[in-house]
Amino acid sequence: MELRAIEKLLEKYFNAETTIAEEKDLKLYFSSPDVAPHLEQYKPMFGYFSKQEEQKFDKALPLKTKKHYARWISVAASVVLLSGLLTFYNVQQQEELGTYDDPEVAFRETQKALQMLSTNVNVGMGSVHNVGMEYEKATKDTIKEKKDEKTKK
Repeated sequence: MELRAIEKLLEKYFNAETTIAEEKDLKLYFSSPDVAPHLEQYKPMFGYFSKQEEQKFDKALPLKTKKHYARWISVAASVVLLSGLLTFYNVQQQEELGTYDDPEVAFRETQKALQMLSTNVNVGMGSVHNVGMEYEKATKDTIKEKKDEKTKK
């Protein structure tokens, strides 16, 4: 192959613009005995790549199972919510019997209780949402750190 073409292919190779066929041409050129003297420095690199293609990895890799924390977070949130409702119900039941003779008064008291319940549930759900967001952020940061470690190696 012509020396000028090889130099252009090398430039493309180092800019990550070569095709597989062009890379094969470079490996073929650098595996031949007649390499230009100023390109001798690249010969070990392409020789290494061709030797590595022949090696195979035959060890079994142990697979790690993923831990599903999101499921446990939802279970914990449900338990907290139910315990809060039961506590609220017990305190409410001890303070008054909750019977009303006038339907309008019963309706107003029901609306007040539901409003208070809605407010407390919304506060709790906001906390659960914040925990979920923090969990996703930590997961993304961990994945990004592992990718950065792999690229540094």
